[in-house]
Amino acid sequence: MKPYTLPLFPLNVVVCPGGLLPLNIFEARYLDMVRTCLRNKSSFAVVAVMPEGETYPEGYFPFANIGTLVDIVDADVTTVGLMTIRCVGRHRVKVDSYLQQPDGLVVGQVNDIANDLNSPIPEDLESVATSLQNLLKSLPDNGASPENMPVVKPHQFHDASWVANRWVELLDLPLLQKQRLMQLDSPVLRLELIHDILHENSGKKV
Repeated sequence: MKPYTLPLFPLNVVVCPGGLLPLNIFEARYLDMVRTCLRNKSSFAVVAVMPEGETYPEGYFPFANIGTLVDIVDADVTTVGLMTIRCVGRHRVKVDSYLQQPDGLVVGQVNDIANDLNSPIPEDLESVATSLQNLLKSLPDNGASPENMPVVKPHQFHDASWVANRWVELLDLPLLQKQRLMQLDSPVLRLELIHDILHENSGKKV
């Protein structure tokens, strides 16, 4: 795969392939970026931003050197100076280098990272998928409308990568911990670590 350039959006968030990310865009540089993406049907990448004055240890950038390319699937541009968009993660990218344009937009030289292969969930980890399924089923009863659900369909409760990725996004974890989970090569290992986190948080076997 050849490297290519891509707009980067450093945020205090980690989104995984297949994940949903709603955003309110109001800064001029990102309004222009979104307009360009909508016009050209192109994408940008979300990268986890580091705290001010710190650099990511695996690239010495002010953001993580592995992010996720996202597609804009819905946009509301009716309010002047504000865009409300919904994005879905397509695949991870590795940022090799970057530059900041005069308008402040960060553009990276990136390489694609292939998505995880579909992996069946080991029997001893099936409870992690069941817990996710129960959580999503409970959200409408707690007032979540269909358009505000945090996960897009189709649901893939039998795939280790999909289940692990959704938990990475939904769990209340430190940003760098989410980042390390997202960039693991093995979806089953990611799921195992999620299992341990859920077990620790619940105080009982999940």
